[in-house]
Amino acid sequence: MITAATLALSGIRHGFFTRHGGVSAGVYASLNGGLGSHDVAANVTENRSRMAASLGVEPDRLLTAFQIHSPTVAVADAPWPLNARPRADAIVTGTPGLAIGVSTADCGPILLADPEARVIGVAHAGWRGALGGVAEAAIAAMEKLGADRARIRAALGPMIRQNNYEVGPDLIGRFAAEDDASARFFKPAAREGHALFDLPGYIGARLSRAGIEQIEDVGLCTYADASRFFSFRRTTHRGEADYGRHLNAIVLI
Repeated sequence: MITAATLALSGIRHGFFTRHGGVSAGVYASLNGGLGSHDVAANVTENRSRMAASLGVEPDRLLTAFQIHSPTVAVADAPWPLNARPRADAIVTGTPGLAIGVSTADCGPILLADPEARVIGVAHAGWRGALGGVAEAAIAAMEKLGADRARIRAALGPMIRQNNYEVGPDLIGRFAAEDDASARFFKPAAREGHALFDLPGYIGARLSRAGIEQIEDVGLCTYADASRFFSFRRTTHRGEADYGRHLNAIVLI
């Protein structure tokens, strides 16, 4: 479990889980937390139970959403059943003992906390979510629970990094059309018309633009480090049938 110094706060526990420490096998080895994967369901359940224990909560109090690459935010004030989890890409809470998390396998996990108001949030930011404003939506939802964005701290977890994230002209054009400040996050790729996209840099800039002053990026690449991380893009390049998912979570103690 990787932690960020920015969120090493009294009364808060957090972690960006790696692929180590679970019971799954094959392409899912070993700590696969992906409910949407084709892994053995009992293995995913056991893996999530282990992650819940690391965060100091019971398994039913580790909450994730059905992620849809959106700016939609769910507010958690009690546990929800896995088969009735909300369709959202961010979760916020002010309720102690509820661990809120997102699953990732290249997309950017964002953990957020206002330690004074005791309000926390988590967001799943792939390129669609980042461009669509999922980080800003999570911050706004935290403010409705009493947080102040001037106090909110943010940590960016392991995700795909620029040197391994080649994108085509359609995506480049979409960013150019919707965000005038996006050009600096693309650098030319070897293939004509393609570019390498700096997802963590873009997410960090969006957080700064939203008024978040304390931002930490753990600086780790899911694609490049196959020994520690799952990666959707690496799986695609290798022609593998499926891939595991990490969980990234935060809880008020």
